[in-house]
Amino acid sequence: MQTPYDWITVAIFAGIVVLFLQRSVGDTQVEDRLISYFPPAIACAIANQLGNKGHDAIAILLISGTLLYCWVVLKPFAGRS
Repeated sequence: MQTPYDWITVAIFAGIVVLFLQRSVGDTQVEDRLISYFPPAIACAIANQLGNKGHDAIAILLISGTLLYCWVVLKPFAGRS
């Protein structure tokens, strides 16, 4: 954990894991499939590798796309009233 990309992508991945675990044991009405969590998890790994290799623009775009995917597809705040 030496670069900002390491910290940012691990934080996003941890958020995705917490969201999945919360929904898997909670009484929410949100219907999720495990496959919908794979794209952002894989994108975090790819963005981290690209950022560490100096491809900053692509890594930042991929991280932004990951956050947008999480917001639109996974809807982390959909269960709140």
